[in-house]
Amino acid sequence: MNLSILIVSWNVRPLIERCLDSIFRETKNLKFEVIVVDNDSRDGSAEMLKRRFDNKIKLVVNKHNAGFARANNQALALATGEYILYLNPDTELRSNAFLKAVDCMRQNKNCGVLGCQLIGIDGTIQPSVRKFPTLGSQVLILLKLHHFFPGLKTLREYFQYDFDYRKLQKVDQVMGAFLMTRMEIIKKIGSFDDNFFLWFEEVDFCRRAKRANYQVIYNPDVQIVHFGHQSFCQVLSYSKQYHYNRSMIYFFKKYYPQRQVCILLLIQPISLILAKLIQIVRSPWLKSNKYIDSR
Repeated sequence: MNLSILIVSWNVRPLIERCLDSIFRETKNLKFEVIVVDNDSRDGSAEMLKRRFDNKIKLVVNKHNAGFARANNQALALATGEYILYLNPDTELRSNAFLKAVDCMRQNKNCGVLGCQLIGIDGTIQPSVRKFPTLGSQVLILLKLHHFFPGLKTLREYFQYDFDYRKLQKVDQVMGAFLMTRMEIIKKIGSFDDNFFLWFEEVDFCRRAKRANYQVIYNPDVQIVHFGHQSFCQVLSYSKQYHYNRSMIYFFKKYYPQRQVCILLLIQPISLILAKLIQIVRSPWLKSNKYIDSR
């Protein structure tokens, strides 16, 4: 088996149906399998998957939301491919992109993680590359100051505002909407860390890959359509902030000095209060705009 495609779905029935249709329509000259974990969706996703793709995919249906990292590890346990692709359900394949990605990794044996160019539904290139987090960048984000002072050097570097998305480059991390790696690398450095319920699991994986002397590469020749943070949009600001804080602090505990963790722990209550205030102010508007990411 050349490629195992792992997809975790949560209440995005029309999107994952569209995603799977595009995979089976566009993927050619590649032996692949698709493994879907439905994370306790309540929109009929599991029933649709059983009805439409019963003989085409391996399906795991969770009776509770196991979290993104753990659900991906459930899918990984069933994977048999030489290459592993973590793929979001709110994506659509174009131009046999998976074959291009596999060929890129075949040609570069030092490539441990490959990211692609994400195209929005309006045709624009979406940001998908960042530097690894620093204390300064995360403090500014926790306090929501990145909305008011995006030009600060710390933020410009972290969010890679000046990144040229037209060039193939080595990077720190790529977005988990499309993250390809090799099974042999997972066996060496481990899979996603289950302690990340949501957020930062791909950052942690890229960090471990680079520590093991593998390259993380962004390739603009591999393109997919990305409809945006559809699953995240169903969770209001406070809940999203809580999961972000929890994962970010755990990430810092793994890689940064204890004093930095203490600073983040002190700021965390402020960030949750700010998120709650935002939720109260914006809640009526958000309910009528379910596809808006309010992070």
